[in-house]
Amino acid sequence: MRRRTVTAGNLDEILAMTAPAPAPEQAAAPAAAPPPREDNHGLRTEFEFELPRGYVDEAGTVHRHGAMRLATARDELRPQIDLRVKENPAYLSVVLLSQVITRIGSITDVHAGIVERMYATDVAFLQDFYRRVNSEGHTRAAVTCPHCEGGFEVDLSGGRLGES
Repeated sequence: MRRRTVTAGNLDEILAMTAPAPAPEQAAAPAAAPPPREDNHGLRTEFEFELPRGYVDEAGTVHRHGAMRLATARDELRPQIDLRVKENPAYLSVVLLSQVITRIGSITDVHAGIVERMYATDVAFLQDFYRRVNSEGHTRAAVTCPHCEGGFEVDLSGGRLGES
């Protein structure tokens, strides 16, 4: 089997080469503006969140809002060969979270050092958020009111307690 390496630079070229030929009636039709292209094919790949406490950077700025993307197989395999994970298996979640968090506040270069300096409450929140997004495909949780025992869903991705 022959393998082809695909990079971001030649992906459009490969897609153009493998696209089906247009039907004759489509070729004769006047060129209209193409519909907006959905790169994610309708699949939601990034999820917004709000940290319970917030990450405090070196300048003392608190960053609470962020985004996490869906994990790939590579994201889950890469930490297995990381020396820090081999020395301490508990470090796996730090490395994994640093790969899938796309931003926290104005910080777009999220790395393991940033996740290490987060409060334990926020790391636990992000671990649960990761599990919900990647296993269940959404950020909602079913809850029951302790007073009226009515059931409803809450979105764990943001908003303060008590807000709707």
